Amino acid sequence: MWLGRRLGDLASLLLVRRRRTALANLALAFPGLAETERRRICRRSFEHLGVMGFELCATLVQPVENALARIRLDGLEHLRDAMASHGRALVLTAHVGNWELLAVAHRLTGYPLAVVVRPLDSPWLNALAERLRRKSGVEVIDKRGALKPVLRALAGGRMVGILLDQNAARREAVFVPFFGRAASTSKSLALLALRTGAPVVPIFIRREAAGGHRVTILPGLQAPAPSDEGALIELTRRCTETIEAAIRAGPEQWLWIHDRWRTRPAAVVPR
Repeated sequence: MWLGRRLGDLASLLLVRRRRTALANLALAFPGLAETERRRICRRSFEHLGVMGFELCATLVQPVENALARIRLDGLEHLRDAMASHGRALVLTAHVGNWELLAVAHRLTGYPLAVVVRPLDSPWLNALAERLRRKSGVEVIDKRGALKPVLRALAGGRMVGILLDQNAARREAVFVPFFGRAASTSKSLALLALRTGAPVVPIFIRREAAGGHRVTILPGLQAPAPSDEGALIELTRRCTETIEAAIRAGPEQWLWIHDRWRTRPAAVVPR
């Protein structure tokens, strides 16, 4: 952990553009915080990513049981209720904590998992993540052309995990509030939930001070009726609101270097 934090400090110094993005995002999300506090969160977020890299390496070279021994699971009853009543579930999660360890933690639930992914921006971290997913026994579904594989996974009684906290292209997104600012958010999870009736179960992971990890499973989100006008936007809003609450509980462990608000709503032309 010490080496990981120092690696993060070095990255913070060298990756100037990423640091500026993180600080700009923090200014948007926490305008009331003092600049010194935002800089502290920024530095801690880089250190978190450095530690995360070392954790992934350790998980790859050690038996999976070693990683499982460091993971605590809270709220499993919520997932069991969803799986018992529907036989499948859409897992809402985000780049909070060491999110890649959720692939390992799924073994503690007793349910098979498929994850919808796109390559990470960091090539070396992406390579580690891909190896970890294979070792954890999860089904990996490429974000491109994911619809049919996701429907098959749900029909087969799997959990399907989707990270919903990154900027989405305008053609595949809706705009919903995120830290009080409209954010272009993928509508994929809401579309799947409304189309299939699968429950949306939020699951997040967070690193604890002692070095272990706590996975928190929240009650399933109440989805609006598919026939309701605006149901897709409303469910996406609820998902984003849940993610924001998870980030606020530990802002040092979110991916602030991602330009979350890059895509902006189309300007309204006055008549």
